[in-house]
Amino acid sequence: MNPAPVANGAAAGAGVGMNRLGGRLWYAAAGALIVALLAVAVSYRSFPDIPSSSPGSCGCPAARKYTGMVEDCCCDYETVDAINEEVLHPILQELVKLPFFRYFKVKLWCDCPFWPDDGMCKLRDCSVCECSENEFPEPFRKPYSGLSPDSMMCQEGKPQAAVDKTLDSKVFKRWVETDNPWTSDDETDNNEMTYVNLQLNPERYTGYTGDSARRIWDAIYKENCPKYPSEELCHEKKVLYKLISGLHSSISVHIAYDYLLDESTNSWGQNLSLLYDRVLKYPERVQNLYFTYLFVLRAVTKAADYLEQAEYNTGNPEDDLKTESLVKQLLYNSQLRSACPLPFDEAKLWQGENGPELKQEIQKQFRNISAIMDCVGCEKCRLWGKLQVLGLGTALKILFSVDGDSHLNQPLQLQRNEVIALFNLLNRLSESVKFVHEKGSSVEEVINEQSPSTVQKGASKTNLKGLFGYSQYTWIGWD
Repeated sequence: MNPAPVANGAAAGAGVGMNRLGGRLWYAAAGALIVALLAVAVSYRSFPDIPSSSPGSCGCPAARKYTGMVEDCCCDYETVDAINEEVLHPILQELVKLPFFRYFKVKLWCDCPFWPDDGMCKLRDCSVCECSENEFPEPFRKPYSGLSPDSMMCQEGKPQAAVDKTLDSKVFKRWVETDNPWTSDDETDNNEMTYVNLQLNPERYTGYTGDSARRIWDAIYKENCPKYPSEELCHEKKVLYKLISGLHSSISVHIAYDYLLDESTNSWGQNLSLLYDRVLKYPERVQNLYFTYLFVLRAVTKAADYLEQAEYNTGNPEDDLKTESLVKQLLYNSQLRSACPLPFDEAKLWQGENGPELKQEIQKQFRNISAIMDCVGCEKCRLWGKLQVLGLGTALKILFSVDGDSHLNQPLQLQRNEVIALFNLLNRLSESVKFVHEKGSSVEEVINEQSPSTVQKGASKTNLKGLFGYSQYTWIGWD
């Protein structure tokens, strides 16, 4: 390649020597330009702009707040975020919209066994309401006597509050009726049970606050799941605490994600200040969210053979085939199996001579937590509380033997409702992990730059104190 011509056409007589000199200068300049471009590229790669609205946009390890192994688990944060983003979240989002996983059997109206229920929330979004029969496919229609007279009035035509409380008997084909020893509700008792369309009753802000909401979490943490000093807390009780804490964090994430910004205009959106105040501000809550996610994921993968062979029949062949296909994609995904083959190692628990007694004690504590869900004064909060606690109870049932015995020779048996709760819980946790991963760094940067007076704009201004803080303030929506 010839060098660029010299100005004014001079140096024609310089001949070869000048050409050689020009060549060396050209290559030197080109080399300098390449070095400069590489430097810019490296600089850009090391310090990229991270738009808050772009999911998974942060590729810089230094920008991650949570790295390394998730405590007490067998996967690291980076892997969890990648697998959740690429594999689990897309599959779960499709699954929970299909008829089999969309309808949940629940006893919504029941007496609180611990104290008089005086905490009904004030917003209409608190209630779970019945949909008209013609909104649903024919196989799901059958006569229904109506709502409890205690049911709150729901807004006419509001899809967020609408509920289908009926299902065809075909849905129960080949599903066993067994009770879960980890939960208080008798899953074999169909009296006063209704069917709820979860897609029409999203987990979101409901306005459920005050003494009733605070009392729920006080009872859970102080009486059944206390946080002892680390040196006094055995590993098994630590697991129970982390599970409840992770579930609590996930609930808070969903409230912040779908928040009533303006009641007068019924405007909903994300409350990122609330997300920071309730979850991101406390690293332990984020860590416990990831822990609970991996714990439930381990239960699903451990029960893979059972779940693959289960019959997902709702009377709609096309939807049912799609359900079976998606379940298999999730259970036997090669990316998941290679990246995180053992999300949680349950074999480390219940060791020692006190193992059986300890298991019974923790099972009793979790059953009490399940019973406390009957005391939740908000119908929609009670719905999601019961579903997610049953999902956790199902995960515990899968991973651990029950009633202090090994039951090694007994095959796993799950109710249809348990499977619905398990997958919907995993989806809830997946959504929470994804939202925290996407928004965490950018929200913390913005919040830290703001003055204290603007941090709580549009959210609760209650003072946050205490080691873990759950009993120190009211969590907007559901304590």
